[in-house]
Amino acid sequence: MEITELARQVIAGNRRALARAITLVESVRSDHREQATALMEEIGRSGRQALRLGLSGTPGVGKSTFIESFGMMLIREGLKVAVLAVDPSSSRSGGSILGDKTRMEYLSREKNAFIRPSPSRSELGGVARRTREAVALCEAAGYDLILIETVGVGQSETVVAEMSDVFLLLLAPAGGDELQGVKRGIMEMADIILVNKADGDLKAAAQRTRADYAGALRLLRKRPQDPEGFPKAMTVSALEEKGLATAWQEMQALVAWRRENGFFDRRRAEQAEYWFGQEIRYGLLGQLEREPYKSLIGTLAAKVAAGESTPGNAAAEVLRALRQDAG
Repeated sequence: MEITELARQVIAGNRRALARAITLVESVRSDHREQATALMEEIGRSGRQALRLGLSGTPGVGKSTFIESFGMMLIREGLKVAVLAVDPSSSRSGGSILGDKTRMEYLSREKNAFIRPSPSRSELGGVARRTREAVALCEAAGYDLILIETVGVGQSETVVAEMSDVFLLLLAPAGGDELQGVKRGIMEMADIILVNKADGDLKAAAQRTRADYAGALRLLRKRPQDPEGFPKAMTVSALEEKGLATAWQEMQALVAWRRENGFFDRRRAEQAEYWFGQEIRYGLLGQLEREPYKSLIGTLAAKVAAGESTPGNAAAEVLRALRQDAG
């Protein structure tokens, strides 16, 4: 299928074409990268915009259960929901289980839902390298809300904030030591902290944890992009579907305030600038994986391992070679 036709079918809402387009942008083949760039140019003309929700949290906190309950609630309201779930890849084989779709049994059957698991391929920041392009494709396909679920590995997962409008941090009920497990970096990025599993025997513990985080958030520096009362901590029960409607109202209120005060568009512009810089970095690193730099790096790596050169001197030599070729 030619790129123009693929873009047309994505914009028309064809789910199979959307899946194929995401596969194309995730490919690392050089010819596919050229096609993917052309595709992104085509779909960029659609002008569609969806609400992007980033979701992070520790493993076992119930992210998949939350997404299914939350997504089903939104679909009942008449919205179309896309879920981009990033699973950790094996550092040995590069493979990934990609089990998120099987855990969202009901949501995966909905015609107004699209679930796409992707391997992280050892990318840092909790998201796959091409998740941003996948988000843009889902927007062009007419989805109203896009949920970006990170791999769930902890405080390094702040990159998702560079591709979302609202960043949710999902946590489980625990004692006071729970605050030690979530470091300042990711808390400063969060717009709303949701303490999940606020049901049954854990309900009281969830309320205490919410109070702990609410207190911790008050100690953080006030951000200009937040109205009064944000960021905030809330309790939800994905299992019993309690608190989800209230959380959704708070997300909408936050987005509406940011739109009215110019922060929404400004943040989107800053994110575009951030990813422009990232693409340059990826391109430069890709150059080093090709000849003659690949052989040069291999030779210098052997010298460093043998103690004949320092890592700093060896790296400087590679950079000199890059500058000479560019000049």
